[in-house]
Amino acid sequence: MYTGYFAKLKTYVNDGLIPVSICGKAPDWYNGFQYKKLAPKYNFFIEWKSGSHKGDNEYYIEHFNNEVLATLSKTGVIEELKKFSSDIDKIVLLCYEKPNDFCHRHLVSNWLRDVIDIEEYNK
Repeated sequence: MYTGYFAKLKTYVNDGLIPVSICGKAPDWYNGFQYKKLAPKYNFFIEWKSGSHKGDNEYYIEHFNNEVLATLSKTGVIEELKKFSSDIDKIVLLCYEKPNDFCHRHLVSNWLRDVIDIEEYNK
């Protein structure tokens, strides 16, 4: 399985991958699969984006871990993602940020890494 970002969508599709958005709101032009269970919750996202915790990644990580990841089962998430493709290795979980920028997809990737091979798609 892979992670990636919307700006590279055509590359993923051309390479035979199955894009799955894990954002709260995908771009209007995106018409692919979405899996919102891995999306950040609106309240802490807005607080991190423009509130009193603006840019506080530790705040974001704490809330994402407690409010999103802690409510899910890793194996349950993998089973649900398999509904998008019988070959789980072909799925690319999408968000907005470039690979080296802070993004919740990296938190998701780290969380899933002990049950599945997952990395940023770099081809």
